[in-house]
Amino acid sequence: MSADVTLAVTDWIDASFERDVAGGLAAFNRAQLGPSNQRDLAVSLYRDDDFLGGLAGFTAWDWLFVKWLWIREDARGLGLGARALQAAETEAKKRGCRAAWLDTVNPAAHALYARCGYATFGELADFHAGQSRYFMQKQF
Repeated sequence: MSADVTLAVTDWIDASFERDVAGGLAAFNRAQLGPSNQRDLAVSLYRDDDFLGGLAGFTAWDWLFVKWLWIREDARGLGLGARALQAAETEAKKRGCRAAWLDTVNPAAHALYARCGYATFGELADFHAGQSRYFMQKQF
């Protein structure tokens, strides 16, 4: 059987490939875990009309996943990252989430998340250029 299977490696992902793989994986996960009820979640931070940063993530299977949290450099140190996290966690709780998880390679972000109650549950030491990648979670 495997002798007649064609394998192709590319440096791009077309829409139909992504749809087929994502759809297959979603169907498998739904069969194992039930419906994910995945919903995007975004927190935007502005001063008047000036965009300062934000958080992007989603909720699924009663968890908040923080995909990105970024604060513009000249707005850092004002507690905006913690405010964005708190807002996302509040919305996640309204959606029935019981916990959150994220990952980071930024030591300052790692410290922020720890101050906000996130605990490291995994580390990829020397992920790249001597930096570790930390995986963190917080129970609500």
